[in-house]
Amino acid sequence: MNQTVQKVQRSAAKAAKAAKPEARTNDPERTMADILAVATREFAEKGLAGARIDDIAEAMRTSKRMIYYYFGSKEGLYIRVLEEAYRRIRAIESDLHLEDLPPEDALRRLVGFTVDYQRENPDFIRLVMNENIHRGEYLAQSQAIHGLNVPAIEGLRRVYQRGLKAGVFRTGIDAVDLHQSISALSFFNVANRHTFSLIFQRDLESPAAQIARRDSIIEMVVRFVRR
Repeated sequence: MNQTVQKVQRSAAKAAKAAKPEARTNDPERTMADILAVATREFAEKGLAGARIDDIAEAMRTSKRMIYYYFGSKEGLYIRVLEEAYRRIRAIESDLHLEDLPPEDALRRLVGFTVDYQRENPDFIRLVMNENIHRGEYLAQSQAIHGLNVPAIEGLRRVYQRGLKAGVFRTGIDAVDLHQSISALSFFNVANRHTFSLIFQRDLESPAAQIARRDSIIEMVVRFVRR
């Protein structure tokens, strides 16, 4: 009789477990954040086509069903990963307190931050490269991405306008174009470091080389903008 009761109890427990997402449902925000962290590494390393939900689920010690419960599909998870990648860098940018600095010092801080962040977060570079392979197809489906990036342009535009007013920056510079130039210099420093190092036989990853390159990028941008 006891064995029969135990079997019934085990069957009921299995049925209850199968009826709802099984992992950390008491903290869905933490669960989603953990999934996004693991998925970021997977998509950055393998791209959308190569990444596998099975591998993400295994690393999370959860099930595919849990991931689909929160994100709907592999593509839905990928889009959220892209959004979070941009949200992180923009959130940090907003805390740089550029308004507390003279215009040129504010520009130097912003450029230095961009160089440092992209060097320290190569997964961000890989994600952007992968999405460019898809010609922005999935990022175009995001309803949040434009809003995430507007503050970055507005912040740079305010620094530039303060510089114009102070007479230290030259006229005729577009904020989006300036943002593109800063991003391009910082991006290349990470995306092409292996091939560039090999071709020109330079150790571009040494601390001294990174400091020198950072200083060079900052100086190039400032001299471009300076009156």
